[in-house]
Amino acid sequence: MLTKNEKSFTVIFILLVVLERITDLIHSLNGLYYLAKPLIVLSLIVYFIKNSSHLNKNTKSFTVLALVFSLLGDVLLMFQNNSPNFFICGLAAFLTAHIFYSFLFNTMRDTHKKPFTFISIILIYAVVLLSLFKDNLGEMLIPVLLYIIIILIMATMAFLRKNIIKSSYNWVLLGAIIFMLSDSTIAINKFYTSFSAASTTIMLTYALAQYLIVFGILKQKQ
Repeated sequence: MLTKNEKSFTVIFILLVVLERITDLIHSLNGLYYLAKPLIVLSLIVYFIKNSSHLNKNTKSFTVLALVFSLLGDVLLMFQNNSPNFFICGLAAFLTAHIFYSFLFNTMRDTHKKPFTFISIILIYAVVLLSLFKDNLGEMLIPVLLYIIIILIMATMAFLRKNIIKSSYNWVLLGAIIFMLSDSTIAINKFYTSFSAASTTIMLTYALAQYLIVFGILKQKQ
């Protein structure tokens, strides 16, 4: 169950996501889009900092760094149509965010948990996904392969977290998996086949993933 404070922020967060979708889809409001999109992750950064006094220094630092690099990635990808370099830099920013999330999840690693089944499932998923668009990657093959490896590591680290507080564990793991699905949609849309609902699908899954991870981390004890 969400507390009153969590419910209030959730409403604000949903409104920000809706605002981002409206400003992206209605061309006359595109100027507001450059403000609306960064506000989604920025709101999570502010909320997390204000409500994370019970967490230890490493947890707070890794979470904020992951969110800051996610915010940087959001900003860079808004300009990817201007130059391919913006997409590459945005990819690097999100890769860095996933690395910080991996460090974060590893701070609560359950050394007794066996990840082989989970790794097998996500590896099969990654191979099938890559087979769809590998021929269209060209010089992006190595960067995309590196990105896939890092996000698989991030999802695995989320799976390996200690399940001390069930809600914290479930929210973070679900968020990591949805983040993987969001990035998969970006790859399919860019390197395989574009589709009209891509931007909405990507944004909704991305926002939900970040929300779940942040709230999941806030629910852990330290």
